[in-house]
Amino acid sequence: MMAEAEGQETESLEESTDESEEEESEEEPKLKYERLSNGVTEILQKDAAGCMTVHDKFLALGTHYGKVYLLDVQGNITQKFDVSPVKINQISLDESGEHMGVCSEDGKVQVFGLYSGEEFHETFDCPIKIIAVNPHFVRTSCKQFVTGGKKLLLFERSWMSRWKSCVLHEGEGNIRSVKWRGHLIAWANNMGVKIFDVTSKQRITNVPRDDISLRPDMYPCSLCWKDSVTLIIGWGTSVKICSVKERHASEMRDLPSRYVEIVSQFETEFYISGLAPLCDQLVVLSYVKEVSEKTEREYRARPRLDIIQPLPETCEEISSDALTVRGFQENECRDYHLEYSEGESLFYIVSPRDIVIAKERDQDDHIDWLLEKKKYEEALMAAEISQKNIKRHKILDIGLAYINHLVEKGEYDIAARKCQKILGKNAALWEYEVYKFKEIGQLKAISPYLPRGDPVLKPLIYEMILHEFLESDYEGFATLIREWPGDLYNNSVIVQAVRDHLKKDSQNRTLLKTLAELYTYDKNYGNALEIYLTLRHKDVFQLIHKHNLFSSIKDKIVLLMDFDSEKAVDMLLDNEDKISIKKVVEELEDRPELQHVYLHKLFKRDHHKGQRYHEKQISLYAEYDRPNLLPFLRDSTHCPLEKALEICQQRNFVEETIYLLSRMGNSRSALKMITEELHDVDKAIEFAKEQDDGELWEDLILYSIDKPPFITGLLNNIGTHVDPILLIHRIKEGMEIPNLRDSLVKILQDYNLQILLREGCKKILVADSLSLLKRMHRTQMKGILVDEENICESCLSPILPSDAAKSFSVVAFHCRHMFHKECLPVPSMNSPAQFCNICSAKHRGPGSAILELKK
Repeated sequence: MMAEAEGQETESLEESTDESEEEESEEEPKLKYERLSNGVTEILQKDAAGCMTVHDKFLALGTHYGKVYLLDVQGNITQKFDVSPVKINQISLDESGEHMGVCSEDGKVQVFGLYSGEEFHETFDCPIKIIAVNPHFVRTSCKQFVTGGKKLLLFERSWMSRWKSCVLHEGEGNIRSVKWRGHLIAWANNMGVKIFDVTSKQRITNVPRDDISLRPDMYPCSLCWKDSVTLIIGWGTSVKICSVKERHASEMRDLPSRYVEIVSQFETEFYISGLAPLCDQLVVLSYVKEVSEKTEREYRARPRLDIIQPLPETCEEISSDALTVRGFQENECRDYHLEYSEGESLFYIVSPRDIVIAKERDQDDHIDWLLEKKKYEEALMAAEISQKNIKRHKILDIGLAYINHLVEKGEYDIAARKCQKILGKNAALWEYEVYKFKEIGQLKAISPYLPRGDPVLKPLIYEMILHEFLESDYEGFATLIREWPGDLYNNSVIVQAVRDHLKKDSQNRTLLKTLAELYTYDKNYGNALEIYLTLRHKDVFQLIHKHNLFSSIKDKIVLLMDFDSEKAVDMLLDNEDKISIKKVVEELEDRPELQHVYLHKLFKRDHHKGQRYHEKQISLYAEYDRPNLLPFLRDSTHCPLEKALEICQQRNFVEETIYLLSRMGNSRSALKMITEELHDVDKAIEFAKEQDDGELWEDLILYSIDKPPFITGLLNNIGTHVDPILLIHRIKEGMEIPNLRDSLVKILQDYNLQILLREGCKKILVADSLSLLKRMHRTQMKGILVDEENICESCLSPILPSDAAKSFSVVAFHCRHMFHKECLPVPSMNSPAQFCNICSAKHRGPGSAILELKK
């Protein structure tokens, strides 16, 4: 779609829709357009374009006044030929671009070399509508061209440089179009399209015209070779795609060696003025007639350039653009031509008063369209993917435009988030964007995304944002202080600002905590610690450990203990070398409950470190932690027992008093307290068992003899320690004792169990003794190796003589000691058995001789 700009020749054409389609399409166009200007503009101001052909290197334009111009791709005139005073009908170039054929309305035909003196002239008695030179005309063997008027003539140059002609076809009206590709010539006359094989000199097909109602001179046929075997035919509203194929040898007979198969055929909405291939698609130039809604008259509308996807029996429209060419209101279907450059995707729309170039849109054009549609994110993504191929756009410029667009839409958070990716490490751009956000009052939006290292912005930028939060959002301010490194901004400036705000709200915990963090960044740990303690903040212990602030907390131990006694005590005990036990105890003197917590944990860690405070701990345990008093008394070896007994008796702590009495050796008093104050027979019996004192059992029996419950308890438990008969004989006749029968049965059962255990143990002992005796006997029956390395343990000479023939006598003991027989003392009459002198001397037990060797 293009908008006409008559006054500006170099202006690129923009896409537009019909007058009835005012809204812009959301579908991206496939092609872009611009007018061929420069020299072409001058030509078409005085003349009109009749035909044009395209070479990769240049363009050739024929006009109504018989001129042929050679143009560069920008439209500048490089050469001019005055061929005829009337309209140039056709221009043909060979593949090399060195030879050109021209025909005109007055019957003139010229074929000449652009860079040589080679030339052919001929004038016919009728208008020559078409001409086509052999694509390989530059070769000597291919000096051929065809012309078409009332008949189709093939001209060939013979070996004597003479030109001869032959008629390829006549009798079906004027030849309207011709295209030569390789060895195949395709042409159209009033009846249809024919293809001629130059190599075999055979016509291989005839494709008839579909709509014979259209005048062939007003709606001429459009031909286009897609490749050397595929011909595209467009006539009226019909499109046919023909494929030239080789005929099988068995089918030849009198038929041509090739045949044509129509692989696709479909109708279009408008009349076809030109065709061109685009990969597997088609570019179609259409002549459009429409009916006015107001006058109901038919008028010539703007021509359309469509890209379509051929299918076997139909087609799919990919894109459709209406072209506003100059003078389209006066043009007929035959006035439009579509030429294309095979090397590039360039399409030339030729009309009498205008030439428009259509190009495939590149990535820059795609980005332009996305930006125009305000699809900035897609544009940015496309630029990043194709950054090596784009020429007119920069990723940064697109990104900045995207940020501005988001800001304009009020999507400040998204805009700020995109800054991270788009601005990257460009500190200057970051600072510029921050000031933009400040102007619109959205510094809070960009704060989470500011760079905090590589790059680092000016301190003023970070301070500006911190002040913004400090004025309106204490929590947000505190979050930034936690997240931002302290070296990003001037710490003293922010500290002063916070202190100024605390003058208005001195108890604000958020500000106090933040001020403590700022003091920490500034290494002013004393002030930070004081604030943390005031706030009872959990990070106080971490701060002390991390920065070794033990010297600063010596006078703040009570505060720490009040805050978290467990953590405080653990910290103090872990760092005894920095804060002594004595110092801690002194600081806690006025807070005995905290003093007890500290000393209790110290005692659990080490029973001896705080021994000087064990006497004090007796009172502390008695006052604040009685359950742990008895374990303390049991585990402490430095506790003054008299003092402990005094305190326990004053407080009537029976169990603790009993323990202390027993530990001090006054077991009878302890037993008396158990029986008289606790009235606990089981505990009394347990105590007597622990002491294992006969007199104590006697006292217990005497005390229990008139107390049936006690007697029952003794009967149930005394059997293994004291003879039950002693107790039973002392029981008064007639005394009623609860569960007496059960107790007596238990005594008998216990006694029977003891007898069984003794018998069992005896059997085990006998069995083990017999087993060990057998093992010893087997061991003693084994032989002992005696060789040259063994020595006599008495004389220390080799046990075996060096002379094997000499007689000897050796005694070996089970302990592996060996002696010459003569080196052993003679056994006495009282003890005839021999024993190892060495083992007997070391009290290991005598080793009896087991073997005597003689020779």
